[in-house]
Amino acid sequence: MTNTDSAQTERRVLAAMRKVLTRIIRETASPPGTRHPLSKPCLEDMRQCLILIDSRQRELSEDDDTARPRYKGERQAARSAEVPLADLLKRRNN
Repeated sequence: MTNTDSAQTERRVLAAMRKVLTRIIRETASPPGTRHPLSKPCLEDMRQCLILIDSRQRELSEDDDTARPRYKGERQAARSAEVPLADLLKRRNN
């Protein structure tokens, strides 16, 4: 499998994960003023997962030279550091 193939596979996986998470959020949405069926920690974990998915999708599009045309002399955006999900959860719990 080439880097292009693995990047395409990763893009498909991320898109599927985003689709499933957003569908769960929509289908479990409760009317205003009523308690949501999912716990607050579960909802926060889902938000964090969506943030991580979005971050990785942006990184993949930045790595892809054909994703967006660039002007001559245009600087590339600074890269973000990768933070494991476990570290994010530890920070939230402390």
